[in-house]
Amino acid sequence: MRAWWVEGPGPIASGPLHMGDRPDPSPGPCEVLLSVLACGVCRTDLHLAEGDLRPHGSRRIPGHEVVGEVVGLGAGSSRFRLGDRVGAAWLARTCGSCRFCQRGSENLCLAPTFTGWDTDGGYAELMTVHEDYAYRIPEAFTDEQAAPLLCAGIIGYRALRSSGLPPGGRLGIYGFGGSAHLTAQMAIFEGAGVFVMTRSAAARKLALELGAQFAGAADDAPPELLDAAILFAPAGGLVPIALRALDRGGTLAVAGIHLSEIPVLDYQKALFQERHLRSVTANTRADGREFLALAEKIPLRPTTVPYPWTMADQALLDLSRDRFTGAVVLLRSA
Repeated sequence: MRAWWVEGPGPIASGPLHMGDRPDPSPGPCEVLLSVLACGVCRTDLHLAEGDLRPHGSRRIPGHEVVGEVVGLGAGSSRFRLGDRVGAAWLARTCGSCRFCQRGSENLCLAPTFTGWDTDGGYAELMTVHEDYAYRIPEAFTDEQAAPLLCAGIIGYRALRSSGLPPGGRLGIYGFGGSAHLTAQMAIFEGAGVFVMTRSAAARKLALELGAQFAGAADDAPPELLDAAILFAPAGGLVPIALRALDRGGTLAVAGIHLSEIPVLDYQKALFQERHLRSVTANTRADGREFLALAEKIPLRPTTVPYPWTMADQALLDLSRDRFTGAVVLLRSA
């Protein structure tokens, strides 16, 4: 098969991704083999390529927003049939036995594996996924629409729930890329007022088109105090800005896997009066199932930018330079 892999982490402009031939993978016990139809391009892929996330293994194939057709079944695999369209997401496996898995918090598993980081992902023609960690794709979504749902959407859903946003509350969103524009649609559907702060003028325009009440620059103060906020931009400097925008008792949820350094916080201005700061770590499979059901009900309408599969390196470069609004998707058919 053809695939892209991280030959050696470095600045994306230096070409850390390499495309070439790799052996076809074979599905192990309870795994399915997917012919990749589409794969979303996530900022985590950029962190992996540039070395912000240390690669787990050499020549790792990125990609964890994967839509594929089942073309092979491993021993004991019975959940899917050949020809089914399924999705593979960030969470690849959990141990099932640690204290976190036992209490239903498998996103905090002590021995997890992640797609495109510990196992080879969807920047390839073929990949394997354990059937228990794959998702059925709702028919309402095309391959291109479905791909970003499998990370950007799921993580946005967990971040929204982690923010503790009350019914009808005011939600601030900092950064407005692939995950944020889906989260905004969920919050608006559930009756929230949404206030977006982002450096991109095009993203501010999209936010207003989707129904946000306000769209300003990344460091702007929203016109009202917020009941909750989510930080999607990997910029630690926005943490104190977002905390100061919260009303008493509000929560800031930080949704990224990587964040630049957070400045020293002024306790009185940023945290006092029971403001909360929390991170969002991966997701559970229950999050994924709940989110996909909600996405179909709304229905969510991802703003996507298709790239040919052969331009994965250019897609990551464009992502690093904020050259598009919404979510980029690599398409095998493009």
